[in-house]
Amino acid sequence: MSRLALLSVSDKTGLIELAKSLTEELDFEIVSSGGTAKAISDAGIPVIKVADYTGSPEILGGRVKTLHPKVHGGILARPDQAADQGDLTDNDIRAFDLVVVNLYPFEQTVAQPAVTLTAAIEKIDIGGPTMIRAAAKNHRYVTVLCNPNQYDDYLTVAKANQGRPSQEFRASCAQQAFWHTASYDCAIAQYLTEQQTLVNQPDEAAALPASYAINGHLKQTLRYGENPHQSAGWYQSGAIASGWAAAKQLQGKALSYNNLVDLEGARRIIAEFPNDERPAAAVLKHTNPCGVAIADSLSKAYQQAFDADNVSAFGGIVALNQSIDAETAQALTGTFLECVVAPACSEEAKAILASKKNLRILLLPDLVTGPRQTVRAIAGGFLTQASDDLTANPTQWTIVTQKKPSEAELAELLFSWRVVKHVKSNAILITRDRTTLGVGAGQMNRVGAVKIALEQAGKQSEGAILASDGFFPFDDSVRTAAAAGIKAIVQPGGSIRDEASITAADELGLVMAFTGTRHFLH
Repeated sequence: MSRLALLSVSDKTGLIELAKSLTEELDFEIVSSGGTAKAISDAGIPVIKVADYTGSPEILGGRVKTLHPKVHGGILARPDQAADQGDLTDNDIRAFDLVVVNLYPFEQTVAQPAVTLTAAIEKIDIGGPTMIRAAAKNHRYVTVLCNPNQYDDYLTVAKANQGRPSQEFRASCAQQAFWHTASYDCAIAQYLTEQQTLVNQPDEAAALPASYAINGHLKQTLRYGENPHQSAGWYQSGAIASGWAAAKQLQGKALSYNNLVDLEGARRIIAEFPNDERPAAAVLKHTNPCGVAIADSLSKAYQQAFDADNVSAFGGIVALNQSIDAETAQALTGTFLECVVAPACSEEAKAILASKKNLRILLLPDLVTGPRQTVRAIAGGFLTQASDDLTANPTQWTIVTQKKPSEAELAELLFSWRVVKHVKSNAILITRDRTTLGVGAGQMNRVGAVKIALEQAGKQSEGAILASDGFFPFDDSVRTAAAAGIKAIVQPGGSIRDEASITAADELGLVMAFTGTRHFLH
Protein backbone atom coordinates (compact mmCIF):
# COMPACT_ATOMS: atom_id res chain seq x y z
CA MET A 1 0.00 0.00 0.00
CA SER A 2 1.17 3.52 -0.73
CA ARG A 3 2.42 5.73 2.05
CA LEU A 4 0.12 8.51 3.23
CA ALA A 5 1.04 12.18 3.52
CA LEU A 6 -1.04 15.00 4.99
CA LEU A 7 -0.39 18.42 3.42
CA SER A 8 -2.04 21.59 4.76
CA VAL A 9 -0.03 24.77 4.30
CA SER A 10 -0.65 28.49 4.40
CA ASP A 11 2.72 29.28 2.80
CA LYS A 12 2.61 27.40 -0.49
CA THR A 13 6.23 27.99 -1.43
CA GLY A 14 7.60 24.77 -2.93
CA LEU A 15 4.28 22.95 -2.41
CA ILE A 16 3.78 21.72 -5.97
CA GLU A 17 7.36 20.52 -6.35
CA LEU A 18 7.07 18.62 -3.06
CA ALA A 19 3.71 17.07 -3.93
CA LYS A 20 4.97 16.00 -7.35
CA SER A 21 8.05 14.31 -5.88
CA LEU A 22 5.98 12.58 -3.20
CA THR A 23 3.54 11.06 -5.67
CA GLU A 24 5.86 10.33 -8.59
CA GLU A 25 9.09 9.33 -6.84
CA LEU A 26 8.20 8.16 -3.33
CA ASP A 27 4.84 6.42 -3.85
CA PHE A 28 2.79 8.66 -1.57
CA GLU A 29 -0.90 9.35 -1.59
CA ILE A 30 -1.74 12.89 -0.48
CA VAL A 31 -4.56 13.95 1.81
CA SER A 32 -5.21 17.69 1.87
CA SER A 33 -7.85 20.36 2.40
CA GLY A 34 -8.91 23.85 1.42
CA GLY A 35 -6.56 25.98 -0.65
CA THR A 36 -3.75 23.43 -0.39
CA ALA A 37 -5.87 20.69 -1.94
CA LYS A 38 -7.01 23.04 -4.69
CA ALA A 39 -3.44 24.10 -5.54
CA ILE A 40 -2.30 20.48 -5.74
CA SER A 41 -5.31 19.45 -7.82
CA ASP A 42 -4.92 22.42 -10.16
CA ALA A 43 -1.35 21.26 -10.81
CA GLY A 44 -2.70 17.91 -12.03
CA ILE A 45 -1.46 15.97 -8.99
CA PRO A 46 -3.80 13.39 -7.39
CA VAL A 47 -5.10 14.47 -4.00
CA ILE A 48 -7.68 13.16 -1.52
CA LYS A 49 -9.69 15.90 0.17
CA VAL A 50 -9.84 15.67 3.95
CA ALA A 51 -13.64 15.74 3.92
CA ASP A 52 -13.70 12.72 1.56
CA TYR A 53 -11.10 10.89 3.64
CA THR A 54 -12.88 11.44 6.97
CA GLY A 55 -16.43 11.27 5.67
CA SER A 56 -17.15 14.49 7.56
CA PRO A 57 -17.69 17.86 5.84
CA GLU A 58 -15.84 21.00 6.76
CA ILE A 59 -17.97 23.04 9.17
CA LEU A 60 -18.06 26.47 10.80
CA GLY A 61 -16.79 28.16 7.66
CA GLY A 62 -13.68 25.96 7.57
CA ARG A 63 -12.82 26.38 11.24
CA VAL A 64 -13.23 22.61 11.69
CA LYS A 65 -11.91 20.25 9.03
CA THR A 66 -8.87 18.32 10.26
CA LEU A 67 -9.99 17.90 13.89
CA HIS A 68 -11.13 14.32 13.33
CA PRO A 69 -10.11 10.86 14.67
CA LYS A 70 -9.19 9.65 11.17
CA VAL A 71 -6.69 12.50 10.91
CA HIS A 72 -5.26 12.54 14.40
CA GLY A 73 -5.52 8.79 14.85
CA GLY A 74 -3.46 8.41 11.70
CA ILE A 75 -0.87 10.88 12.96
CA LEU A 76 -0.58 9.56 16.52
CA ALA A 77 -0.77 5.83 15.82
CA ARG A 78 2.20 3.58 16.69
CA PRO A 79 2.06 0.94 13.94
CA ASP A 80 4.32 -1.49 15.84
CA GLN A 81 1.93 -1.66 18.80
CA ALA A 82 -0.86 -4.22 18.48
CA ALA A 83 -3.45 -2.16 20.36
CA ASP A 84 -2.89 0.87 18.11
CA GLN A 85 -2.98 -1.31 15.00
CA GLY A 86 -6.25 -2.79 16.15
CA ASP A 87 -7.77 0.68 16.62
CA LEU A 88 -6.66 1.68 13.14
CA THR A 89 -8.24 -1.42 11.61
CA ASP A 90 -11.47 -1.13 13.60
CA ASN A 91 -11.93 2.52 12.62
CA ASP A 92 -10.73 2.28 9.03
CA ILE A 93 -7.80 4.64 9.70
CA ARG A 94 -4.52 4.69 7.81
CA ALA A 95 -1.31 5.80 9.51
CA PHE A 96 0.39 8.89 8.13
CA ASP A 97 4.11 8.76 7.33
CA LEU A 98 4.46 12.46 6.60
CA VAL A 99 2.74 15.60 7.89
CA VAL A 100 3.49 18.90 6.13
CA VAL A 101 1.82 21.85 7.85
CA ASN A 102 2.57 25.53 8.28
CA LEU A 103 0.33 27.99 10.01
CA TYR A 104 -1.97 30.91 9.29
CA PRO A 105 0.07 34.12 8.91
CA PHE A 106 -0.75 35.57 12.32
CA GLU A 107 2.39 37.71 12.68
CA GLN A 108 2.08 39.09 9.16
CA THR A 109 -1.56 39.94 9.83
CA VAL A 110 -1.03 41.81 13.10
CA ALA A 111 1.91 43.69 11.56
CA GLN A 112 -0.55 45.50 9.30
CA PRO A 113 -1.27 48.99 10.70
CA ALA A 114 -5.05 48.87 10.35
CA VAL A 115 -5.67 45.29 11.46
CA THR A 116 -8.64 44.79 13.78
CA LEU A 117 -8.75 42.47 16.77
CA THR A 118 -11.44 40.43 15.01
CA ALA A 119 -9.26 39.95 11.93
CA ALA A 120 -6.30 39.00 14.08
CA ILE A 121 -8.32 36.41 16.02
CA GLU A 122 -9.37 34.72 12.78
CA LYS A 123 -5.70 34.18 11.95
CA ILE A 124 -5.14 32.09 15.09
CA ASP A 125 -4.63 28.59 13.68
CA ILE A 126 -6.16 25.71 15.64
CA GLY A 127 -5.95 22.61 13.48
CA GLY A 128 -2.46 23.40 12.21
CA PRO A 129 -0.65 23.52 15.57
CA THR A 130 -2.59 20.45 16.71
CA MET A 131 -1.40 18.42 13.71
CA ILE A 132 2.16 19.70 14.02
CA ARG A 133 2.37 18.88 17.72
CA ALA A 134 0.80 15.44 17.21
CA ALA A 135 3.26 14.56 14.45
CA ALA A 136 6.20 15.95 16.43
CA LYS A 137 5.19 13.93 19.49
CA ASN A 138 5.01 10.80 17.33
CA HIS A 139 8.24 11.50 15.43
CA ARG A 140 9.45 7.94 16.02
CA TYR A 141 7.03 6.99 13.25
CA VAL A 142 6.08 10.26 11.51
CA THR A 143 8.08 13.00 9.81
CA VAL A 144 6.77 16.52 10.33
CA LEU A 145 7.75 19.47 8.12
CA CYS A 146 6.65 22.98 9.07
CA ASN A 147 8.82 25.15 6.83
CA PRO A 148 9.33 25.08 3.04
CA ASN A 149 13.09 25.29 3.59
CA GLN A 150 12.93 21.69 4.92
CA TYR A 151 11.46 20.18 1.75
CA ASP A 152 14.66 19.64 -0.22
CA ASP A 153 16.45 18.05 2.74
CA TYR A 154 13.50 15.75 3.33
CA LEU A 155 13.35 14.61 -0.29
CA THR A 156 17.09 14.00 -0.34
CA VAL A 157 17.13 11.80 2.77
CA ALA A 158 13.86 10.07 1.89
CA LYS A 159 15.09 9.07 -1.55
CA ALA A 160 18.35 7.83 -0.06
CA ASN A 161 16.56 5.68 2.56
CA GLN A 162 13.83 3.90 0.58
CA GLY A 163 11.38 6.67 1.34
CA ARG A 164 11.89 6.71 5.12
CA PRO A 165 14.13 9.33 6.71
CA SER A 166 16.35 8.36 9.62
CA GLN A 167 15.23 8.62 13.24
CA GLU A 168 17.81 11.37 13.70
CA PHE A 169 16.28 13.40 10.86
CA ARG A 170 12.74 12.94 12.20
CA ALA A 171 13.85 14.00 15.69
CA SER A 172 15.44 17.13 14.25
CA CYS A 173 12.22 17.95 12.41
CA ALA A 174 10.22 17.42 15.60
CA GLN A 175 12.45 19.84 17.47
CA GLN A 176 11.90 22.48 14.79
CA ALA A 177 8.17 21.79 14.90
CA PHE A 178 7.87 22.42 18.63
CA TRP A 179 9.89 25.65 18.30
CA HIS A 180 7.57 26.65 15.47
CA THR A 181 4.39 26.20 17.51
CA ALA A 182 6.01 27.75 20.58
CA SER A 183 6.98 30.80 18.54
CA TYR A 184 3.49 31.01 17.09
CA ASP A 185 1.80 30.85 20.50
CA CYS A 186 4.27 33.40 21.85
CA ALA A 187 3.36 35.86 19.08
CA ILE A 188 -0.35 35.44 19.83
CA ALA A 189 0.13 35.88 23.58
CA GLN A 190 2.25 39.00 23.07
CA TYR A 191 -0.31 40.54 20.70
CA LEU A 192 -3.26 39.86 23.01
CA THR A 193 -1.28 41.23 25.97
CA GLU A 194 -0.60 44.42 24.03
CA GLN A 195 -4.27 44.71 23.07
CA GLN A 196 -5.33 44.32 26.70
CA THR A 197 -2.85 46.98 27.75
CA LEU A 198 -4.35 49.42 25.24
CA VAL A 199 -7.84 49.14 26.74
CA ASN A 200 -6.77 49.22 30.38
CA GLN A 201 -6.51 52.32 32.54
CA PRO A 202 -2.99 53.83 32.73
CA ASP A 203 -2.33 52.46 36.23
CA GLU A 204 -3.50 49.00 35.20
CA ALA A 205 -1.47 49.14 32.00
CA ALA A 206 1.69 49.29 34.07
CA ALA A 207 1.01 45.82 35.50
CA LEU A 208 3.43 43.21 34.17
CA PRO A 209 2.14 40.03 32.51
CA ALA A 210 2.40 36.86 34.59
CA SER A 211 4.49 35.26 31.83
CA TYR A 212 6.99 36.73 29.39
CA ALA A 213 8.56 35.05 26.39
CA ILE A 214 11.26 36.06 23.94
CA ASN A 215 10.51 34.95 20.42
CA GLY A 216 12.92 34.97 17.50
CA HIS A 217 14.11 33.15 14.40
CA LEU A 218 17.78 32.60 13.67
CA LYS A 219 18.71 35.12 10.99
CA GLN A 220 22.45 34.63 11.02
CA THR A 221 25.12 32.66 12.84
CA LEU A 222 27.77 35.16 13.86
CA ARG A 223 31.49 34.38 13.77
CA TYR A 224 31.66 34.87 17.52
CA GLY A 225 30.34 37.05 20.34
CA GLU A 226 32.16 39.78 22.22
CA ASN A 227 35.29 37.59 22.12
CA PRO A 228 36.43 34.78 19.80
CA HIS A 229 35.77 32.05 22.38
CA GLN A 230 32.07 33.02 22.66
CA SER A 231 29.57 31.57 20.19
CA ALA A 232 26.82 33.94 19.04
CA GLY A 233 23.72 34.19 16.86
CA TRP A 234 21.49 36.93 15.50
CA TYR A 235 17.77 36.28 15.92
CA GLN A 236 15.01 38.17 14.15
CA SER A 237 11.85 39.05 16.05
CA GLY A 238 8.64 38.38 14.14
CA ALA A 239 7.94 36.97 10.70
CA ILE A 240 8.30 40.38 9.04
CA ALA A 241 11.80 41.82 9.13
CA SER A 242 12.10 45.12 10.98
CA GLY A 243 14.86 47.14 12.59
CA TRP A 244 18.33 45.81 11.83
CA ALA A 245 16.90 42.71 10.20
CA ALA A 246 15.34 45.04 7.60
CA ALA A 247 18.49 47.12 7.04
CA LYS A 248 20.18 46.90 3.64
CA GLN A 249 23.93 46.40 3.72
CA LEU A 250 25.49 48.04 0.68
CA GLN A 251 29.04 46.81 1.18
CA GLY A 252 31.60 45.55 3.65
CA LYS A 253 32.19 42.40 5.66
CA ALA A 254 29.47 40.52 7.50
CA LEU A 255 28.23 42.21 10.66
CA SER A 256 29.69 40.96 13.93
CA TYR A 257 28.09 40.70 17.38
CA ASN A 258 29.94 43.81 18.55
CA ASN A 259 28.97 45.68 15.36
CA LEU A 260 25.30 45.03 16.01
CA VAL A 261 25.49 46.01 19.68
CA ASP A 262 27.26 49.26 18.75
CA LEU A 263 24.89 49.93 15.85
CA GLU A 264 21.91 49.69 18.17
CA GLY A 265 23.59 52.16 20.54
CA ALA A 266 24.17 54.48 17.58
CA ARG A 267 20.56 54.11 16.45
CA ARG A 268 19.29 55.08 19.91
CA ILE A 269 21.35 58.27 19.86
CA ILE A 270 20.49 59.33 16.33
CA ALA A 271 16.81 58.63 17.06
CA GLU A 272 16.96 61.70 19.30
CA PHE A 273 17.39 63.76 16.12
CA PRO A 274 14.78 62.71 13.50
CA ASN A 275 15.65 63.45 9.88
CA ASP A 276 13.09 66.25 9.70
CA GLU A 277 15.34 68.21 12.05
CA ARG A 278 18.80 69.60 11.30
CA PRO A 279 21.49 67.19 10.06
CA ALA A 280 22.98 65.16 12.90
CA ALA A 281 25.85 62.71 13.27
CA ALA A 282 26.99 60.42 16.06
CA VAL A 283 30.28 58.53 16.36
CA LEU A 284 30.34 55.65 18.87
CA LYS A 285 32.87 53.29 20.36
CA HIS A 286 31.85 50.41 22.63
CA THR A 287 28.27 51.83 22.77
CA ASN A 288 29.46 55.17 24.18
CA PRO A 289 29.41 58.31 22.04
CA CYS A 290 32.83 59.70 21.12
CA GLY A 291 31.17 62.65 19.47
CA VAL A 292 27.69 63.88 18.56
CA ALA A 293 26.85 67.04 16.63
CA ILE A 294 24.10 68.79 14.72
CA ALA A 295 24.89 71.37 12.06
CA ASP A 296 23.61 73.03 8.90
CA SER A 297 24.95 70.26 6.67
CA LEU A 298 25.50 66.54 7.18
CA SER A 299 29.17 66.70 6.30
CA LYS A 300 29.73 69.47 8.83
CA ALA A 301 27.80 67.55 11.51
CA TYR A 302 29.94 64.47 10.88
CA GLN A 303 33.19 66.42 10.89
CA GLN A 304 32.30 68.11 14.18
CA ALA A 305 31.32 64.79 15.75
CA PHE A 306 34.55 63.19 14.51
CA ASP A 307 36.73 66.07 15.68
CA ALA A 308 35.21 65.91 19.17
CA ASP A 309 37.43 62.87 19.83
CA ASN A 310 39.21 61.80 16.67
CA VAL A 311 41.43 59.35 18.58
CA SER A 312 38.50 57.34 19.94
CA ALA A 313 36.65 57.64 16.64
CA PHE A 314 39.23 55.38 14.96
CA GLY A 315 37.45 52.07 14.32
CA GLY A 316 34.14 53.54 15.47
CA ILE A 317 30.51 53.35 14.39
CA VAL A 318 28.84 56.31 12.67
CA ALA A 319 25.10 57.04 12.58
CA LEU A 320 23.66 59.81 10.40
CA ASN A 321 20.09 61.08 10.44
CA GLN A 322 19.97 62.03 6.75
CA SER A 323 20.91 60.52 3.40
CA ILE A 324 24.67 60.30 2.80
CA ASP A 325 25.73 62.84 0.20
CA ALA A 326 29.00 62.99 -1.74
CA GLU A 327 30.67 65.48 0.59
CA THR A 328 29.86 63.42 3.67
CA ALA A 329 30.95 60.22 1.92
CA GLN A 330 34.31 61.79 1.16
CA ALA A 331 34.75 62.73 4.81
CA LEU A 332 33.81 59.21 5.91
CA THR A 333 36.63 57.71 3.85
CA GLY A 334 39.21 59.80 5.69
CA THR A 335 39.70 57.35 8.58
CA PHE A 336 39.14 53.72 9.51
CA LEU A 337 35.54 53.08 10.56
CA GLU A 338 33.75 49.81 11.26
CA CYS A 339 30.20 50.72 10.21
CA VAL A 340 28.13 53.61 8.92
CA VAL A 341 24.34 53.65 9.08
CA ALA A 342 22.03 56.22 7.49
CA PRO A 343 18.46 56.27 6.18
CA ALA A 344 19.66 56.47 2.55
CA CYS A 345 22.68 57.10 0.33
CA SER A 346 23.06 58.93 -2.98
CA GLU A 347 24.53 57.11 -5.98
CA GLU A 348 27.48 59.49 -6.04
CA ALA A 349 28.14 58.78 -2.36
CA LYS A 350 27.95 55.03 -2.98
CA ALA A 351 30.68 55.30 -5.61
CA ILE A 352 32.94 57.23 -3.23
CA LEU A 353 32.37 54.84 -0.32
CA ALA A 354 33.12 51.84 -2.54
CA SER A 355 36.80 52.75 -2.30
CA LYS A 356 36.62 51.49 1.32
CA LYS A 357 35.46 47.98 0.45
CA ASN A 358 35.67 46.66 4.02
CA LEU A 359 33.62 49.53 5.46
CA ARG A 360 30.16 48.27 6.32
CA ILE A 361 27.52 50.66 4.94
CA LEU A 362 23.96 50.05 6.11
CA LEU A 363 20.76 51.77 5.07
CA LEU A 364 17.92 51.76 7.59
CA PRO A 365 15.15 54.19 6.60
CA ASP A 366 13.52 54.02 10.04
CA LEU A 367 16.23 54.82 12.57
CA VAL A 368 13.72 56.05 15.14
CA THR A 369 11.62 52.98 15.97
CA GLY A 370 13.21 50.74 18.58
CA PRO A 371 12.12 48.00 20.98
CA ARG A 372 9.40 48.79 23.49
CA GLN A 373 11.08 46.60 26.08
CA THR A 374 14.68 45.79 26.91
CA VAL A 375 15.62 42.37 28.24
CA ARG A 376 18.71 41.35 30.20
CA ALA A 377 19.62 37.82 31.24
CA ILE A 378 20.59 37.07 34.82
CA ALA A 379 21.33 33.75 36.52
CA GLY A 380 18.09 31.82 36.74
CA GLY A 381 16.00 34.24 34.69
CA PHE A 382 15.92 37.63 33.05
CA LEU A 383 14.86 41.22 33.65
CA THR A 384 12.60 43.38 31.51
CA GLN A 385 11.99 47.10 31.51
CA ALA A 386 10.30 49.65 29.29
CA SER A 387 12.75 51.31 26.93
CA ASP A 388 14.07 54.70 27.99
CA ASP A 389 12.45 56.60 25.14
CA LEU A 390 11.03 59.52 27.13
CA THR A 391 11.07 62.70 25.06
CA ALA A 392 12.79 65.63 26.76
CA ASN A 393 10.54 68.64 27.32
CA PRO A 394 12.32 71.77 28.64
CA THR A 395 8.99 73.43 29.46
CA GLN A 396 8.68 70.90 32.29
CA TRP A 397 12.14 71.61 33.68
CA THR A 398 12.78 73.79 36.70
CA ILE A 399 15.42 76.51 36.56
CA VAL A 400 16.59 76.40 40.16
CA THR A 401 19.23 79.18 40.06
CA GLN A 402 18.89 82.94 40.20
CA LYS A 403 20.45 83.18 36.76
CA LYS A 404 18.13 82.04 33.99
CA PRO A 405 19.19 80.56 30.63
CA SER A 406 18.88 82.48 27.40
CA GLU A 407 16.95 80.87 24.56
CA ALA A 408 20.24 79.74 23.00
CA GLU A 409 21.50 78.31 26.28
CA LEU A 410 18.26 76.41 26.82
CA ALA A 411 18.59 74.88 23.35
CA GLU A 412 22.14 73.82 24.18
CA LEU A 413 21.02 72.37 27.49
CA LEU A 414 18.39 70.35 25.62
CA PHE A 415 20.99 69.03 23.15
CA SER A 416 23.24 67.98 26.02
CA TRP A 417 20.39 66.28 27.84
CA ARG A 418 19.31 64.33 24.75
CA VAL A 419 22.82 62.93 24.35
CA VAL A 420 23.88 62.28 27.96
CA LYS A 421 21.09 59.72 28.42
CA HIS A 422 23.00 57.49 25.97
CA VAL A 423 26.30 57.64 27.88
CA LYS A 424 27.02 54.82 30.34
CA SER A 425 26.55 55.84 33.99
CA ASN A 426 27.98 57.64 35.78
CA ALA A 427 27.73 59.97 32.81
CA ILE A 428 28.88 63.54 32.28
CA LEU A 429 28.78 65.39 28.97
CA ILE A 430 30.30 68.74 27.95
CA THR A 431 28.86 70.46 24.85
CA ARG A 432 28.88 73.74 22.99
CA ASP A 433 27.41 74.79 19.65
CA ARG A 434 25.44 71.50 19.50
CA THR A 435 28.65 69.50 19.56
CA THR A 436 30.05 67.25 22.25
CA LEU A 437 33.43 68.32 23.62
CA GLY A 438 34.03 65.90 26.47
CA VAL A 439 32.50 62.63 27.66
CA GLY A 440 32.95 61.04 31.08
CA ALA A 441 31.41 57.58 30.82
CA GLY A 442 30.92 54.59 33.08
CA GLN A 443 32.79 55.90 36.09
CA MET A 444 32.37 54.59 39.61
CA ASN A 445 31.84 58.12 40.98
CA ARG A 446 30.41 61.25 39.43
CA VAL A 447 33.34 63.46 40.39
CA GLY A 448 35.61 61.20 38.37
CA ALA A 449 33.27 61.42 35.38
CA VAL A 450 33.25 65.23 35.64
CA LYS A 451 37.05 65.39 35.70
CA ILE A 452 37.40 63.09 32.68
CA ALA A 453 34.87 65.06 30.63
CA LEU A 454 36.45 68.40 31.51
CA GLU A 455 39.95 67.12 30.82
CA GLN A 456 38.86 65.91 27.40
CA ALA A 457 37.16 69.21 26.59
CA GLY A 458 40.18 71.19 27.81
CA LYS A 459 40.08 74.91 27.13
CA GLN A 460 36.86 74.48 25.16
CA SER A 461 35.06 74.07 28.49
CA GLU A 462 35.06 77.85 28.80
CA GLY A 463 31.47 78.93 28.21
CA ALA A 464 30.26 75.36 27.61
CA ILE A 465 27.34 73.31 28.99
CA LEU A 466 27.56 70.33 31.35
CA ALA A 467 24.94 67.59 31.53
CA SER A 468 24.75 64.85 34.17
CA ASP A 469 22.56 61.75 33.88
CA GLY A 470 22.07 61.65 37.68
CA PHE A 471 21.90 64.19 40.47
CA PHE A 472 24.94 65.66 42.26
CA PRO A 473 25.12 64.32 45.82
CA PHE A 474 27.52 67.12 46.80
CA ASP A 475 28.44 70.57 45.46
CA ASP A 476 32.01 69.51 44.53
CA SER A 477 31.12 68.72 40.90
CA VAL A 478 29.44 72.12 40.51
CA ARG A 479 32.53 73.89 41.80
CA THR A 480 34.85 71.80 39.60
CA ALA A 481 32.73 72.60 36.56
CA ALA A 482 32.65 76.32 37.31
CA ALA A 483 36.43 76.41 37.78
CA ALA A 484 36.79 74.98 34.26
CA GLY A 485 34.55 77.68 32.77
CA ILE A 486 31.22 75.84 32.51
CA LYS A 487 28.35 78.33 32.40
CA ALA A 488 25.27 76.12 32.70
CA ILE A 489 24.39 72.67 34.06
CA VAL A 490 21.46 70.35 33.41
CA GLN A 491 20.81 67.48 35.80
CA PRO A 492 17.83 65.55 37.22
CA GLY A 493 17.90 66.97 40.74
CA GLY A 494 16.46 64.98 43.61
CA SER A 495 19.42 64.78 46.00
CA ILE A 496 18.89 65.54 49.69
CA ARG A 497 21.76 68.00 49.19
CA ASP A 498 20.32 69.78 46.14
CA GLU A 499 20.36 73.08 48.04
CA ALA A 500 24.13 72.86 48.41
CA SER A 501 24.54 72.50 44.63
CA ILE A 502 22.07 75.32 43.95
CA THR A 503 23.83 77.60 46.45
CA ALA A 504 27.19 76.87 44.83
CA ALA A 505 25.77 77.55 41.35
CA ASP A 506 24.31 80.88 42.50
CA GLU A 507 27.55 81.82 44.20
CA LEU A 508 29.52 81.07 41.03
CA GLY A 509 27.04 82.63 38.59
CA LEU A 510 25.94 79.42 36.85
CA VAL A 511 22.63 78.46 35.35
CA MET A 512 21.26 75.16 36.62
CA ALA A 513 18.23 73.29 35.29
CA PHE A 514 16.55 70.34 37.03
CA THR A 515 14.78 67.98 34.61
CA GLY A 516 13.08 65.85 37.26
CA THR A 517 14.04 62.74 35.28
CA ARG A 518 17.22 60.70 35.47
CA HIS A 519 18.69 58.53 32.71
CA PHE A 520 20.93 55.87 34.24
CA LEU A 521 22.35 53.49 31.64
CA HIS A 522 24.10 50.37 32.90
